[in-house]
Amino acid sequence: MNLLRRMYRGSQQFDFPAIWQKALIVSAALVLVSLGSLVFRGLNLGIEFEGGTSWEVTAPQTSVAETRDALAGTGAAAGKIQTVGTDSIRVRADIDDAGGTAAVTRALADLAGTTVGEVSVTTVGPSWGDQITSKARNALIWFFVIIAIYIAVRLEWRMSVGALIAVAHDIIISVGLYSLFQFEVTPATVIAFLTIMGYSLYDTIVVYDKVREIGRRLGPTERYTYTEMMNLALNQVLMRSINTSITSVLPVLSMLVVGSFFLGALTLQEFALALLIGILVGSYSSIFVASTLVAQMKEREEHHVALARKVRLRSGGSDRTRMVAETDATLGAVSTRPTADRVRPSHAPPRPRKKKKKR
Repeated sequence: MNLLRRMYRGSQQFDFPAIWQKALIVSAALVLVSLGSLVFRGLNLGIEFEGGTSWEVTAPQTSVAETRDALAGTGAAAGKIQTVGTDSIRVRADIDDAGGTAAVTRALADLAGTTVGEVSVTTVGPSWGDQITSKARNALIWFFVIIAIYIAVRLEWRMSVGALIAVAHDIIISVGLYSLFQFEVTPATVIAFLTIMGYSLYDTIVVYDKVREIGRRLGPTERYTYTEMMNLALNQVLMRSINTSITSVLPVLSMLVVGSFFLGALTLQEFALALLIGILVGSYSSIFVASTLVAQMKEREEHHVALARKVRLRSGGSDRTRMVAETDATLGAVSTRPTADRVRPSHAPPRPRKKKKKR
């Protein structure tokens, strides 16, 4: 309870920089696995992107093998057949002629023991699928451009670079998981991916804004390095990030469970699954990827290199990340109490000496 109380107050300080290197190794491994899966397995694109004809029918306790046998001789037996939910069968094949489409529809109706009208048939031309793919790609590009300009103007260009790399990290891993497990990518999935980017950026900008605020207050004292101020910012927004993630995950889980198992709403399932993956990855990247990149770029600036050297000399040459004083962490301002490492900034004017009174 005391730990949670300190986390809510922002006075509990974890050493995030000590975890950054391990976190970057984990991120690099996940990105490589995701890219490898995209190259060798590819994406399971929905009919909206590839074009073709899709049939769907309610057929409880019907296996994929039984469906393939029932479609023998129709031209769809070699197509993609999968179970959807708990009681539906979906067949996708590249059949354009009306006779072939009708034959597949009759075969599925006979298999499910229902009428032809109960079989859902969707036909999408390849040109329409290309248009959807092009629009999704353009939306992604414009999103990156607008966000990069906004963060560069609102904060600074290093934070813009860090935020965009973190978003790209989230998208690659999320899409890589879809490729690895062969989840179907539909327009609902694309919309969820765009939503993920907005969520990830929100969490990242909260961290960046906090470290900028701390830098304005603690920076002029030259008591802490940029990494130490970033560590303080992460500790102060940690509970906010956790609470935001929990309140976001709960309705998404409800949508995924209720939409999939009770209502059978496949669109809700596709949307909620992408959101769930993105929220979890985005929460991780804002703490361990975006903040790490900005801290490393800032520590290479001439001013911060000199400051880090001065802080190390003051602390006896230790490279370990020091924790900001508790009064600084809770109040967000410089402590008025003297501390062992408190020195006056080098640019401060000399203090006037008090004149002794003559007796």
